[in-house]
Amino acid sequence: PLPAMRLPAGCAAPYGSMAAPGAAVAGLVQYVVLRGDLARSWPLGAAVAQACHAALAAVHAHRQHPDTSAYLEQGGAMRTVVLEAPDEAALRSLAETLKQHSIDHQVWTEQPENVATCLALRPYPKDQVHQHLKKFKLLK
Repeated sequence: PLPAMRLPAGCAAPYGSMAAPGAAVAGLVQYVVLRGDLARSWPLGAAVAQACHAALAAVHAHRQHPDTSAYLEQGGAMRTVVLEAPDEAALRSLAETLKQHSIDHQVWTEQPENVATCLALRPYPKDQVHQHLKKFKLLK
């Protein structure tokens, strides 16, 4: 666990009305799958930006879903798992598998190059989606 943040006097906590850390709701997790080939060849900041774009796009697209709302209400207890796909073909194959199983996700495609860089699921209970992601390793 991360250490607690100390805010300057007079500043409100950004998630003041949200659940306390550790109060995870029904094992909700957001999976983000970044291309490992890009993570190792692009500047770190550029690769992280791709993951951020995909995660935010997935949350935004599914902001009305009860699991997304519950996930966001967790504040500092939100759980995100970042995995790596070896290359664009593997990322696109995963996207097709998720589509076939009606699993909500967003593929982030860098423009104007039209290169798929990252994929993120909306927040899900882990047991509903883990089987489709278990072949992917944690991003290192």
